Amino acid sequence: MGASFMQTILIPIQSELPRLLNADPAETAWVITVTLLASAVAVPIAGKLGDMYGKRTITLVLLAILVLGSVVCAFSPGLWLILVGRALQGMGMGVIPLGISLLRDVVDPAKLGTAIALVSATLGVGGAVGLPVSALVVQNADWHMLFWFAALVSAIVFLLVLIIVPSVGRKTGGRLDLVGALGLAAGLVGLLLAVSQGNSWGWASAATLTSLILGVLVLLLWGWFELRTRNPLVDLRVSVRPTVLTTNLASIAMGFALFSSNIAFPQLLELPSEVGGIGLALLPASLVLMPAGLAMLAMSPVAGRIERAVGPKPLLVAGALVITLAYLVCLFIPFDVWSIAIANAVIGIGIGLGYAAMPALIMSSVPRSETGAANGLNTLMRSLGTTVAAAVVGAILAAASGGDFHSSFRAVFALGLGAALVCAIIAVCIPKPRLEDELHDVIEDEDQHPAERAEPR
Repeated sequence: MGASFMQTILIPIQSELPRLLNADPAETAWVITVTLLASAVAVPIAGKLGDMYGKRTITLVLLAILVLGSVVCAFSPGLWLILVGRALQGMGMGVIPLGISLLRDVVDPAKLGTAIALVSATLGVGGAVGLPVSALVVQNADWHMLFWFAALVSAIVFLLVLIIVPSVGRKTGGRLDLVGALGLAAGLVGLLLAVSQGNSWGWASAATLTSLILGVLVLLLWGWFELRTRNPLVDLRVSVRPTVLTTNLASIAMGFALFSSNIAFPQLLELPSEVGGIGLALLPASLVLMPAGLAMLAMSPVAGRIERAVGPKPLLVAGALVITLAYLVCLFIPFDVWSIAIANAVIGIGIGLGYAAMPALIMSSVPRSETGAANGLNTLMRSLGTTVAAAVVGAILAAASGGDFHSSFRAVFALGLGAALVCAIIAVCIPKPRLEDELHDVIEDEDQHPAERAEPR
């Protein structure tokens, strides 16, 4: 919840950043982009480090980095220092897959599905609550207070993890694959730079094409290297297991479906009615969108029961179909406050079901020694989907700038529908984990020293 709050705190002041930081809009856009890039690079590395040195230990390190990044931003008088702070905040986003992976070590297996659903739901709650809180702070205090509040949240979470979360689970040890980490970082930065900056640089510009081509080439070389490394950063042989691969592909599609609404609905609520919007101020618009996060939280026990009864695969299919239905309705209903609030809440229900299912599918298909890295890669796939959605939706809405946005929003909802439908089709094709994968996990569990095991909670 704290990590997702970090991703929303700048939304209320994003349009004001050029004035507040005394910089050009093209430069202040990097305040958002640098967090995206740092998060994409840090998430899979953090997952691997958690497997190697302990998930609790690395979680505490990442929470400390979140505190540091927030404090740096709180003291920033201008652009460059806030970029450093936002990069540190992005690095701290690795707590998301680590937090979910840690559940496998401390929770009774019978309650694991519900626990995953609850923790996954807090991602939506953090964003839903964070937006109106940020709007209130911006309207009534100096904008730097946002980051002091973020630092306080991270510090409280650090203390709670330190006091409550036990140090359990098997640590694989070994050395970090530095070449693999650097290669993954370089490839992801090139790829995501092209996707996130394509609208401003121009999709056919030399900068965009160069960044895209270099990113893809580096990732291909990185994959070749990882397959020949003894202790790779990402075990690609595990990642291409049918269950893991198809779940990750479905995650990209669901990330796209999620972010299509995250971008479209706030703009639709805040744009003037003359151009097809509702004309709300930021705070009322935030309150309209809040029920989606609360719906995710309310669905978590339901998702847990469904997962225990029929497994995570039908849960993911159901979530994708719920999102598909919500976008289908959006194509035909008139836009007003109530229709947007209800449609967004239904999408939140679908996202809650899907986000509960994906980590469960991943963890049922990989050994315990790969839980953190596998969940980190799955989180990266979702982030890739949201990044592509941000670029595509941004391009569609930018093309309508100054005109009637009504048809553009319909086009965005059609894309969200298509992504959700693709997610549902892929989810139907997800195979059951192979028997040898399950046996590997059982053998590994039996070999684990009893002192390292956690009592079921």
